[in-house]
Amino acid sequence: MNKGKLIVFSAPSGSGKTTIVRHLLGKEDLNLEFSISAASRDPRGEEEHGKDYYFISLEEFKKHIKAENFLEWEEVYRDNFYGTLKAEIERIWALGKNVIFDIDVAGGLRIKHKFPDQTLAVFVKPPSVDELKRRLKERSTETDDKINMRIAKASVELATAPQFDTIIKNYDLDTAKQEAYQLVKDFVSK
Repeated sequence: MNKGKLIVFSAPSGSGKTTIVRHLLGKEDLNLEFSISAASRDPRGEEEHGKDYYFISLEEFKKHIKAENFLEWEEVYRDNFYGTLKAEIERIWALGKNVIFDIDVAGGLRIKHKFPDQTLAVFVKPPSVDELKRRLKERSTETDDKINMRIAKASVELATAPQFDTIIKNYDLDTAKQEAYQLVKDFVSK
C-alpha cells in the first residue's frame, strides 16, 4: 500500500468538513476519489450503503478488526464503530486517484502517522461550540442526547487540532472551501 496521495479532513460533527469534501470532489483537476468508511450503525436520513458508508453489522465489523482488514478504526461511541477498509484504499489507488477522507479525528491522525509523507491532514475548526450545536440541531437527524454526546466529544477533538498539518477555520463556508481547494491542489501537485 504505497501508491497515491491521502487527503484527510477531520473535525467535530457539524464543522462543515463533509460540505468541504463534497466541494473538493467536484474539482476534476484534483483527481480525488472519496474513501467510503465502514460503520456499524444504521443509515441516517438520506445516507446510502456503498455511497456514504458501508453499513455493516457490529459482529461483521469486529470480524474485520480481528482479520486486520482496517487501515484504521475507532469505537467512536459505545458499540458504534467506524473505520477505513484497506480494500477501499486499494480500490481507489487502482483507479489512479488520490484518496480523500471525511473521518473522525482519531482515525485521521492514525492515517497521518502510518503514511506521514503521503498524507495531508486538515482539521476543520468551527466558529464556536454553540455554532456546532446549532448546526447539529438544524440537521434534524439525531436525538438531543446524541447531539449532546457529539458536543461533549467536540471539545476533546478541538484539542487535537495542532496535531494536524493545517487548520481551516470555517467561519465563512465559501472562504473555507477556497482555502481547502488551494491546500489540496498544492499538495497533489508535489
